[in-house]
This record gives sequence, C-alpha cells and structure tokens, in this order.
Amino acid sequence: MSSRQLSRNTTRRAAKKKTTKSSVKPPRKPQDKPQDKPAIQPRQRSDTQVILRHWRGAVPNDRLAHLVKDATRALLRALQMRLAQHDVSLGHWTFLRVLWETDGLTQRELSEQAGVMEPTTFSALQAMERLGYVTRRRMSDDRKKVFVFLTPAGRQLKHRLVPLAVDVNAIAIRGTKAADVATTRQTLLTIIENLATDEATHHGRIPSTREIARRIAANGRTPPSRKGRPSPKRKTTAAAPVASRAPRRPAR
Repeated sequence: MSSRQLSRNTTRRAAKKKTTKSSVKPPRKPQDKPQDKPAIQPRQRSDTQVILRHWRGAVPNDRLAHLVKDATRALLRALQMRLAQHDVSLGHWTFLRVLWETDGLTQRELSEQAGVMEPTTFSALQAMERLGYVTRRRMSDDRKKVFVFLTPAGRQLKHRLVPLAVDVNAIAIRGTKAADVATTRQTLLTIIENLATDEATHHGRIPSTREIARRIAANGRTPPSRKGRPSPKRKTTAAAPVASRAPRRPAR
C-alpha cells in the first residue's frame, strides 16, 4: 500500500471518528426544581394590641389605675416610634419638653418636673450634652447647684418634635366626641387632685431604693434579689494559718 493511500485512510478514520463524537448528544441537565416559597410568618401582635386584648377580653373590669397606665404606655410607644425617625430617644424627649417650657433649671428641679430620679437625670444630661442639646453650668452665687440650659440645636428640636406629639394625641382621640374628651380631662385632673391631697395628708415622701434596703437591713431581714428571691448569705471561711518558715542560714 502506497503512502498516498495510507494518508487517505487516516483522514477518513479521523473524519468518521469526529462525526461519531458530534452525533452523541450531551446528557440533559436535570431541571432545577422550583424552590418552595418561604412560608409567610404570621404577624406578631404588638404590645399595644396585647394591651387592648387584655381590656376587651381577659379582664375588662380591671382597676382604673391599670387602665390609665396602659393608656399612657400606648401613647408613649406611639410617640417613641416617631421620635426614633429623628434619632431622638424617649428619655431625652422627657427632659427636652420640660426645658422648652422652663429653661435654666437645676438638675434637681429638672428631675422633679420630669418625674425621674436624679441619677437617671445625670446620665441623660451627660448624653444630651455630648449630642449638643444642652449645656450645664454652675453659677457664681451658688457653686453647688448645676443649671441646665438648652443650646440652639436643642431649641430647634422643638419645631420638629412637638408636631409629632400633637399628631399622637390626635390619633388617640380619633372618633371621640369633644365633650367626651373634655370629661376625660376633667376626670383625670380630679384623680390627680385627690391623690395629691392624699399624699399631703400622709406626709408622703417616697424613700429611695437604698433607704428601703437600709430599713430592711436594720430590721434583720435579707433584702430580696432582683429575681424576687432572698439573696443568699455569703459563707465566711476562716483564713488558713500560714506555716512559719525557719530562718535561712547566712551563706558562708
């Protein structure tokens, strides 16, 4: 067989082999199964909805004090959601609204008007001072008292935040007659007046937590822990005697 015939046969075999490979169809890829859609999570009840369920279903005739407290709680939550959009906390709002009415109060006066303890006021004012809302100064006539003043930035917040509180109040009395709102206001004022008289009659002064703890300790009782259980008494163990060492001999 000549070299020319050999080359022809080799070319035919290669072409035939190539045709055979191309005719083989590649295996089909399995189609991806449609992924299951995530189940829609049921919307959780908000705290305000839980409160409403309590009064309409569970205990509709609960004490009036609880009703007033829960109404206040719902109002504050609605306001807190709106204040958060302006990066202002509800705690700072408590002090700002007092200072907008009377600027230059002492820390003690601000605590009394805001209805919080002085340590809480001190911590809040430190944060508000860092944010540039207030400044604290001591006067030359009385260096012991610290006075709190709004900065220009703190005053400007009033124009942004007060409308939020007005909006919350309008939503709260939606669908209520004006006469009913006036009656509610008068009833609440009467409640406050009666309780103020009661407090004055009993010479009411609410002791601090530390003072109550001192009273409990003076009576020989163990103050309860945070979990409601009496705090365990600590066991005192006597110190182990230290063994006396023999004096070292001086090196010769």
